[in-house]
Amino acid sequence: MAHRTAPEQQTLTPAAVFDWLDEAAELRARAGLTRTLRSRPADDPVLDLASNDYLGLVHHPAVTGAAAEAALRWGGGSTGSRLVTGTTALHTELEEELAAFCGVEAALVFSSGYTANLAALTALTDPDTLIVSDANNHASLIDGCRLSRSDVHRAPHSDPAAVAAALAARTHRRALVVTDSVFSVDGNAARLPELSAAARAHGAALLVDDAHGLGVLGPGGAGALAAAGLAGQPDTVATVTLSKSLGSQGGAVLGPRRVVRHLTETARTFIFDTGLAPAAAGAALGALRLLRAEPHRAERAREVARTLSARLVAAGLVASAPDAAVVSVRAPGPEAAVAWAADCRTAGLAVGCFRPPSVPDGVSRLRLTARGDLTDRQIADAVRIISATAPAGAAG
Repeated sequence: MAHRTAPEQQTLTPAAVFDWLDEAAELRARAGLTRTLRSRPADDPVLDLASNDYLGLVHHPAVTGAAAEAALRWGGGSTGSRLVTGTTALHTELEEELAAFCGVEAALVFSSGYTANLAALTALTDPDTLIVSDANNHASLIDGCRLSRSDVHRAPHSDPAAVAAALAARTHRRALVVTDSVFSVDGNAARLPELSAAARAHGAALLVDDAHGLGVLGPGGAGALAAAGLAGQPDTVATVTLSKSLGSQGGAVLGPRRVVRHLTETARTFIFDTGLAPAAAGAALGALRLLRAEPHRAERAREVARTLSARLVAAGLVASAPDAAVVSVRAPGPEAAVAWAADCRTAGLAVGCFRPPSVPDGVSRLRLTARGDLTDRQIADAVRIISATAPAGAAG
């Protein structure tokens, strides 16, 4: 058996060990992919269409008050992992009310939506599982697939027939179909009824990341599974984030009670992670109760998205037709997208900027959050600023 010869090692000074990082940064800069952090003040005066605060609840008194009360009662942190000291009565209360609101048997709260996705994908699969994953799924789902030890088939975007074909050809004992409910780049919704039918026809489970659907889709914002009539089904699991419509922090897995039990006992991002801070749990619970009392907030977010899209298209731009609360506007390229977003901010409007590799199709975009608390005047101002700052080549 031939042995691989180790490459000749170059002796580097300690100061030169990370020189390759500078070379990588230069390559990113040439491709227009430099990313920087920008601190924002608490009283930022710009109109915010960049965050994921879909219902405008981050600063709502019912949410901030619940967060403050929880911190005063339970402390600044949860003090440990959920299985040791990190589960408070507040966490249990949140899980019970979240499960009831979404129409499922049980919920398990995590420190983030990212860790919830990693948990679901790694704990519900094994080497004898085929995962069929939508090509446009979020990075957290992609990373979960990579960590799962399973064979992964990347299905064409929004193609239930291709999913069914992959399932029919499998030789694995188990299978899991994985999709976002609402895709974060263009805001289009997955074809959940058809995906569920394909999964059931071939004995597969369905895992739906409902990060962008909770609070926006379904009756009163109960989510995409409720909207599709799939909430509470024994073969269907959802993951959600508490950091978007609920204006807080954290994530959760929703589904059959035995799935939650299995994750509690086996999911590494649950077992070995510190529990969600009480303030975040309290804020999420406050937002959830507010949404239950004011279900019209979900429809208002969808209405704002439709209005933004229609007016941007009328202004000659290429804007997505939203299925939820995300609207994207195509830019000529990554550098143009960055400059466009910067010009919008200078004019008083914060917008998201998506570039490769964040966009699966390689097309750079502005990404707008259609917050449900926007006024008609603010919508008009946003359209005016985006249109006035549009770079050459942005028009449809």
